[in-house]
Amino acid sequence: MDNAPEDQAPEPANLRFLRRLVTVLTATMIAGVIAITALIVIRFNQSATPLPDMIFLPDGTTATAFTQARNWYAVVTGDNQILIFARDTGRLLQTIDIEIE
Repeated sequence: MDNAPEDQAPEPANLRFLRRLVTVLTATMIAGVIAITALIVIRFNQSATPLPDMIFLPDGTTATAFTQARNWYAVVTGDNQILIFARDTGRLLQTIDIEIE
């Protein structure tokens, strides 16, 4: 038994095209979200520059911030100094005094 009324007009071509277009766009958006998520996961799992095992600060200084690059890392101390160390040797390369007005 067919539940559709017999006197119903066939679906217009524009409506059929619109339904297919919406389906294709939905599939494209789902694929795009999956691709972006995969790229984010892959990017964050790439090996970043590893942290140094130990950092030896001068006596009496406390670290408040840390940043690093490929060849050096820097520690901002509580007494307004930036200490820049060589990554390979851990040797103190430069001390920068921060002037706060």
